[in-house]
Amino acid sequence: MTRGISFTGTPDDDWRSRAADVIPGGSSTGSKRPDALYGTRALDAAVPTHFERADGCWLWTPDGRRFIDCGMALGAVGIGYADPAVTRAVVDAASRGNVTTLPHRLEVEVAERLVDVIPSAEQVRFLRTGAEASAAAIRLARACTQREHVIASGYFGWLDWCSDAPGVPRAVRDAVSWVPFNDIAALEATIAALDQAPAAIIIEPLVHEVASVAWLATARRLADRTGAVLIFDEVKTAFRVLTGGVQALTGVTPDLTTLGKAMANGYPLAALVGRAAVMTNATKTWISSTAATESTGLAAAKAVLEWHERVDVADRMAIAGGMMQEIIGTALTEAPWVGVRAEGPPMMWRLVGDSPEQLDALVAAAVRGGVLLKRGAYQFGALAHDEPSLDALAGAMPGITQALLPGPRRMED
Repeated sequence: MTRGISFTGTPDDDWRSRAADVIPGGSSTGSKRPDALYGTRALDAAVPTHFERADGCWLWTPDGRRFIDCGMALGAVGIGYADPAVTRAVVDAASRGNVTTLPHRLEVEVAERLVDVIPSAEQVRFLRTGAEASAAAIRLARACTQREHVIASGYFGWLDWCSDAPGVPRAVRDAVSWVPFNDIAALEATIAALDQAPAAIIIEPLVHEVASVAWLATARRLADRTGAVLIFDEVKTAFRVLTGGVQALTGVTPDLTTLGKAMANGYPLAALVGRAAVMTNATKTWISSTAATESTGLAAAKAVLEWHERVDVADRMAIAGGMMQEIIGTALTEAPWVGVRAEGPPMMWRLVGDSPEQLDALVAAAVRGGVLLKRGAYQFGALAHDEPSLDALAGAMPGITQALLPGPRRMED
């Protein structure tokens, strides 16, 4: 019998209202704000805004409802929530004192393992977030080249160097030129138009698809010709596309790589890795964080790396993500009135709506049916998306799409 998705309790928006009073936007993570999660349906009291606990690929809200999670903490969790091996490692590290005046030996152990598995890695610096790692990469590139201008393609976090948000000085924004993903001509033309060679070319090598080898190879060639530092942001892609990331898949090796998310199965840890000739500039500029060597994140990363040594984690995540995409994509194809499609590579795919309102409607209907979808990009497969959970997803989708049928509903949620 198919394992169903059931509710135990009634929606309660108390946590939402309390959060709105004390946290601007309702969440400290921008992508977890109610308006980011649900768009125009954010004010619907039935859509959840907080979780109480999580296990595998399931989470429970404070009012007792259970949901299968297809976004897996924005891709930060690749093994599964509360994975026993990762949890044991974290608890053990915490019980021994998680931070002192000295760095923990795990900093060395995990750095050695990253050097073994990431093609570009000869040396490593740890940080806490992917945004920090990207900012550190840019600072290293500027210190190494004694130049300022950056060529960028992708999303690299919220810090000033890569943002055009209110509060960012124009001079900082003007130091970056943005080029479209996978566009060789635009990359070549942008560099040719500069008065001075760039300090760095930084690329997110998977957006809606894996970047072409030709585009990445062009970036490598232009970096070599101009003396720029080539940086790949593999925060989302390393330990997911392959253990070694898109660079391991394509054979194009950057000078620096930023890592995070699935590297520590959701625990706060990021890394900047790269060629020793570039990384050594970390001692000539200033990149430092009190919590960079905190042991619980390092312990989680070590446990994740051990997972990758035991089984082909990336392959299993791709299989799970592909099955999830097929289940949801087929249901959407069979319900054209929904106006949403499932697109992209199986390990991290996205929902594309004919209009923002249709996408909002699907996400709200899905969560009412016990399925938590990420609005737009991305949905992430995890090892925890096992056969019972995928069966439950398949069982829930017909009711979700039926709930969006114009006119009287034919099935109840």
